[in-house]
Amino acid sequence: MSFSPQSKVWIYQSNRAFTNDEVTAIQQKLDDFASAWKAHGHQLKAKAEILHNFFIVFTVDEAAAGVTGCSIDASVRIIKEIEQTYNVDLFDRFNIAYKIDDKVIVTNKEDFETLVNIKTVTPETIVFNNLVQTRQEFEDKWETPFEQSWHSKVFAHLL
Repeated sequence: MSFSPQSKVWIYQSNRAFTNDEVTAIQQKLDDFASAWKAHGHQLKAKAEILHNFFIVFTVDEAAAGVTGCSIDASVRIIKEIEQTYNVDLFDRFNIAYKIDDKVIVTNKEDFETLVNIKTVTPETIVFNNLVQTRQEFEDKWETPFEQSWHSKVFAHLL
């Protein structure tokens, strides 16, 4: 299924990596949800995927039908169910994800600040910008060097 560059994207980041068994079970739950996801009775052109065992990414192409408050609430409910079932936190926006040697690491804001301070996180370190809103932004700016991300503005005093 292909999506237009303007398709909406929502990213939920886990505070821990999902196991392979969890990924399989959660992906099935997400596939079932996405295939039945509707807005005011209209089927949404949607997909949900788990990336790097940490991120749940919803994509909706609004060319077919637009998302509504109720349809967004439905997606939040499924995320809350996943949180409860698998004992993870998918709503903590103070957790920051980055890559070291192609391995994704999630840490809290204070620990990330320390890593920037001691130069473990460098301007070239890949960080994840979960604030992207469209498929185009997701493809271009989700995984981005620290120096080109919003993170560098928040932690600029350490550079």
